[in-house]
Amino acid sequence: MNMNFLRKLPTPKEIKELYPISEELALVKQKNDEEIKKVFVGESDKLILVIGPCSADREDAVIDYIKRLRKVQDLVSDEIVIIPRIYTNKPRTTGAGYKGMLHQPNPLESPDMLKGLIAIRKLHMRALEETGFSCADEMLYPENHRYLSDLLSYVAVGARSVENQAHRLTASGIDVPVGMKNPTSGDLSVMMNAVYAAQHSHTFIYRGWEVISSGNEYAHTILRGYVDKHGLSHPNYHYEDLSILLKLYKESGLKNPGVIVDTNHSNSNKKWEEQIRIAKEVVSSTFMNEEIYKLVKGLMIESYIEDGAQKADEGIYGKSITDPCLGWTKTEQLILDLAEARRKHRNK
Repeated sequence: MNMNFLRKLPTPKEIKELYPISEELALVKQKNDEEIKKVFVGESDKLILVIGPCSADREDAVIDYIKRLRKVQDLVSDEIVIIPRIYTNKPRTTGAGYKGMLHQPNPLESPDMLKGLIAIRKLHMRALEETGFSCADEMLYPENHRYLSDLLSYVAVGARSVENQAHRLTASGIDVPVGMKNPTSGDLSVMMNAVYAAQHSHTFIYRGWEVISSGNEYAHTILRGYVDKHGLSHPNYHYEDLSILLKLYKESGLKNPGVIVDTNHSNSNKKWEEQIRIAKEVVSSTFMNEEIYKLVKGLMIESYIEDGAQKADEGIYGKSITDPCLGWTKTEQLILDLAEARRKHRNK
């Protein structure tokens, strides 16, 4: 093989034993999981916000951001369940660029996967310890999920991974909600097939073991827009798009129909400031149709402390070094506005 084997990394069990969570924190996560799952099975009609930086780049700024979310969560807990994004793996279209904290705990230093595994576990642990949030991460590498499996309350499978068999089968063995994005091509049947696979039991090889999964009844769809054959972005968050997805769910026979709408990526054409308008439009759409209100479980928003994005070596605290994000001032106001809109609708 044309690769150098540098070193054998510790197993997830070994890393967990080195950096364990307490029984008290495990109970906090369990409580979070229960509240989130109630939304996906229809026992709660609160709106989920999977919200945070495009990619976690530095521990101090990410924890600072999540502590700000904690204060807002307490103000909107009657209407909204916040799941902070701590995305520690960054998919790259061409393979070039910053691949996330797993690869580079320090974006300005060379990749170090061992330091990365430790850094991402410590970051997720610190968020749980200091804010009570058990967070979301993207499952870019299915075999790595177990390094964080006792800390995550939400898992996303990206547009470039959703057709992959390993991602689908691993999702079927995860016991928290897993969102399947539509592929970059926009073919909704691919996304629906991924949810079907994730909701059913499978026998497969995982980390050198023959395993049998139980199926994940909380697997659901994520609409993120798409790119056509000319490379142009198109949205799929409008009322008409939600209606089409509702019809597909009815025809599929899948459990717990649900969608999270990604307000960035091709839905916004990566114009980060458009996320405000898109989020408000989606929530307004849910008020027009009871079935769509039940279908839309929440929103995915890319947000950080500072507006926009920067190059990694610019060093601006709390500003994304990957995709542009909505800054904190706008984020806080958006969350408050969404909660108030839902209160007004409920009180009509």
